[in-house]
Amino acid sequence: MRRVLFATILALSQFGCTPPPPPAPDPATKTELNQGSVWTRQTRAQFYKQDQGSRIMPLSWIEALKQPDGTPFMADNLNRYGYLKNNEDPSTTLPVGFTTNTDKNGIVAIGMNCAACHTRQIEVDGKPLRVDGGPAIADFQSFLADVDKATGKVLTNGAAFKDFAATVLGAGATKAQITQLHTDVNDWYRPYHAIIAGSLPKPAWGPSRLDAVGMIFNRLTGLDIGSPKQGYIIPANIRKADSPARYPFIWNASIQDKTQWPGFAGNGNDLLAMARNTGEVFGVFAHFHPKKVLGITDFVADNSANIKGLLELETLIKKIGWPRFPWNVDQALAKQGEEIFNSPLSSGTGCAACHGIKVQPQALGAPTWCTPVQDVGTDTREYNVIGRTGIDTGMLNGVGIPGLVPALKPKDDAINVLKVAVIGTIIPHIGEIAWYEIEQDLAKDPIGLIKERRERSMLKLAEAYAPKHDPMCHPDPSGKGPFDGPHKYESRVLQGIWAAAPYLHNGAVPTLDDLLKPVSERPKAFKIGPAYDPNGKVGLAAEQTKFDYILKTTADCRKHNDSGTSVCGHEFGTNLSADQKKALLEYLKTL
Repeated sequence: MRRVLFATILALSQFGCTPPPPPAPDPATKTELNQGSVWTRQTRAQFYKQDQGSRIMPLSWIEALKQPDGTPFMADNLNRYGYLKNNEDPSTTLPVGFTTNTDKNGIVAIGMNCAACHTRQIEVDGKPLRVDGGPAIADFQSFLADVDKATGKVLTNGAAFKDFAATVLGAGATKAQITQLHTDVNDWYRPYHAIIAGSLPKPAWGPSRLDAVGMIFNRLTGLDIGSPKQGYIIPANIRKADSPARYPFIWNASIQDKTQWPGFAGNGNDLLAMARNTGEVFGVFAHFHPKKVLGITDFVADNSANIKGLLELETLIKKIGWPRFPWNVDQALAKQGEEIFNSPLSSGTGCAACHGIKVQPQALGAPTWCTPVQDVGTDTREYNVIGRTGIDTGMLNGVGIPGLVPALKPKDDAINVLKVAVIGTIIPHIGEIAWYEIEQDLAKDPIGLIKERRERSMLKLAEAYAPKHDPMCHPDPSGKGPFDGPHKYESRVLQGIWAAAPYLHNGAVPTLDDLLKPVSERPKAFKIGPAYDPNGKVGLAAEQTKFDYILKTTADCRKHNDSGTSVCGHEFGTNLSADQKKALLEYLKTL
């Protein structure tokens, strides 16, 4: 308990375990990727459907909605948007990452968890390969927009509503029940349509990309904290979510010292994880309306965030190993590539300086891997959204967290509103979080405890040999790092990078081969989809049939580099010879 309470102070002011390395893959196995001995069918099945408190809409409603051609909205398990069939549960019609929960009134709702956006499927020679924890190749914007259109039609088309009501209520529904259903749908639709109309940009994000931070800000500040008399909506707080970034892979999310592309979220213990995950569930439609009772703000009375579920998901994420390359690798060539990877940064490559595994000790948690947060000249748009200002704080005006977040002003920064909402949600659950940790410790078998202690001792040994003033991870306080510009993003460890295309934080480069080219030679447009080229360019295949979508990129780095699709920056390895690049790509397959 004392460990949890001390960790609370650090965790709540900022808004792990090391996943074991998977065993060597069997080159003959090409139907399922090897993601570690602790990532089992049981853990996968739970990851795919673990509730976290998201409530998009009543399940019976979305099952009654129709597509424009009259087929059920939920037909094909939403595969048309890139969501994946849950093969671990043949009884469900919900895709991977789509969940259900029941409120106090007995209403079952459909929701989402992190698996929806962090599970991908790639296709090589027409054969599908599931990558758990990988960046989804899903079109979330089209899904959101189509739910809006289908529900809007129910409210404006008499025949559509009659069919909808018959499906939801069944035969024999009274006139009063039908009228109440129309009222309920209209009450749901008003805030949902407000965020869809105000948020979704043109051009669209497209498959594999999402402005997650912008949508979290819009959802929380635009729909949750307004006056009850106004339906909780503050329209002025909803802004275009036009800063799309690629879904990150999460197989090492629990061990990074920083998370989120701009690196603004600390990491290293379960409370820090709870902070980032609570913000995430707000973004995917958790039900949340803070209330003031006798001058005290109640964050939990009307809050669907499932604390136990969020803790369970974090435990599952810790077990996801990175995907091992399942085909043959030229080991001699990879060895040459390893030398290039580990070369000095001054050589023009030096990948390991930013992307190598370097252990970071944590005062109030397990050691983490260093995640340098640096400016390497990439697209600034995602970074800029973090600085959103002028937010009407609504019901949270004057509310703060003593010692952690100052009282909010009538107009404040979006990140401060998010901190107050997240911390206010977590504090009442400190006891539950502490007990969960105790239960996890008690559930470990003796062999598991021995392995964990050995693992921690190895990390401590690595710390002893780590450079005390590594320019990336342990900056000398008397100087600055080599990439200390104003628009910084996290530089992640590259285990499993071969399966995570497209590249850069904004997903503007389709393959690793293209990323080793100068900006002027990077693709100006490319198709996005699951077809994959693992042995040539390593990344998205040139031809795609899943989506009718082409991402058009920009490369004018002389201006603000603020397009959201810029291929600028990260020009490392561009001067390598063709043979050296081939060797480096071969080595990256082994990570």
